[in-house]
Amino acid sequence: MKNVLRRAMFDSETFVVEMVYSDSKGNRTRRIVSPIRFVGDDRFLALCLCREEPRQFYLSRCEAVRLIPAAEVIMPMPMQTVEPAVPAPAASTTGAAAAVPCLV
Repeated sequence: MKNVLRRAMFDSETFVVEMVYSDSKGNRTRRIVSPIRFVGDDRFLALCLCREEPRQFYLSRCEAVRLIPAAEVIMPMPMQTVEPAVPAPAASTTGAAAAVPCLV
């Protein structure tokens, strides 16, 4: 995971990161972020492309972290809620999660 974040930090014109993030209440959202730097061993600072502001993210709360081409992203990105980590439901025919507007 750190290697993916590091790559996006060093090549921010080319890549951003898509991830599923669990907040302190256990709410899971799919986010697109542009990592800026690591903060200690357990967190990183990134520009959240949904909220359009810097946010700190705990590494332990990140899942499904992957690089995506920055050219495919248009801000602001809608934040998508993700169901709690439970047994996988039947596959969707659309494959898309419902978009939820950012809450400020």
